[in-house]
Amino acid sequence: MKALQISPNVYWVGAIDWNLRDFHGYATTRGTTYNAYLILGKKPTLIDTVKKAFYPEMLSRIKSVIDPKHIEIIISNHAEMDHSGALAQAVADFEPSAVYASTMGVKNLLAQLHPSFEIKAVKTGDKIDVGDDTLSFVEARMLHWPDSMLAYLEKEDVLFTNDVFGMHLATSHLFDDENDEQIWMQEARKYYANIILPYSDIVTRFLGQVQQMGLAPKIIAPDHGFIWRKDPSKIVRLYGDFAAQKPTNKAVVVYDTMWGSTEKMAQAIADGLRQGGTKVQLMSMHACHRSDVITELLDAGAILVGTPVLNSNMYPAMADVLCYLKGLKKKNLIGAAFGSYGWNGAPIDGLTKMLEEMGVEVVSPAVKCCFVPDEKMLAQCEELGKLVSQKLAEKVK
Repeated sequence: MKALQISPNVYWVGAIDWNLRDFHGYATTRGTTYNAYLILGKKPTLIDTVKKAFYPEMLSRIKSVIDPKHIEIIISNHAEMDHSGALAQAVADFEPSAVYASTMGVKNLLAQLHPSFEIKAVKTGDKIDVGDDTLSFVEARMLHWPDSMLAYLEKEDVLFTNDVFGMHLATSHLFDDENDEQIWMQEARKYYANIILPYSDIVTRFLGQVQQMGLAPKIIAPDHGFIWRKDPSKIVRLYGDFAAQKPTNKAVVVYDTMWGSTEKMAQAIADGLRQGGTKVQLMSMHACHRSDVITELLDAGAILVGTPVLNSNMYPAMADVLCYLKGLKKKNLIGAAFGSYGWNGAPIDGLTKMLEEMGVEVVSPAVKCCFVPDEKMLAQCEELGKLVSQKLAEKVK
């Protein structure tokens, strides 16, 4: 396996995981990459490692350009195990003179790896000599772990960003201009929605900090997905847009159904939204994954959630997706609940409470149907859709 040169002295030496389909609850239908980077020069330096099982692949790529024993420095920008899993093995095999991480990175790596080797801490503004160039560091706490850090190779103008500006996309074409924008845009949105979204306020502050520092790298090299060389500023602008969470005239209707009644209600609500001029995304949890729901919500302004009642509770798939959405803390949503029940409609009101706990502005009491909806009930659902559409239009104008 060969390394890929990305700038005069920097090589990609990572691994491609074509088969990854789940990343702690996030459906990674296009796999991912674990990107590691090798800086050649008087002090060869490795930026990050890979998931433990992919160490042989990384090692093979390193060997294609250098004897790994010549590596003097290893930088760990992020302690999560898909980037630090092979660190201990790399240190044992390469015997570098120094290993660096952020202050929180040192703490997290010690707790995860229990290493016998020393890890030195660096902070924002610190610089280290890598022989022919200089690496400077910018801490990016909570993007998306407390230890997250960026490293900037000053002369070659390459910014190594760990999970920031990445995406889960396995590809043999490792540059932005080699990939289909329709595909990568979907994956960039999905990555932000499922990983970075809860930290959007931090993203906004961080982008301002980076701008003040005057960083405008020629190459942005994240730890997942491809490398940005044609227009690195594009992903930075997208992050600014994503972080703003500006609502659009779009509603996501999320529901599950037992005997079809809640689905009929969902379809009627969707039709009311459509009649009001709102773009609608109807998502049955029979067919959709929770990570796709939050992706659709990234630019939405409204959410409507529906459930049947099972054992005096909301349907399990709805509990799952609402728990997931709550943790991701999407802002600027209005919404309402609906559903079908047999003899206990209280769990549908529980959906309203969960929406309130998520910070959603609830614009209507829950619409509840005993067993199968008749035409009158479906008309009520349609009116709920029209109401939400009206409220949303007022919000986004």
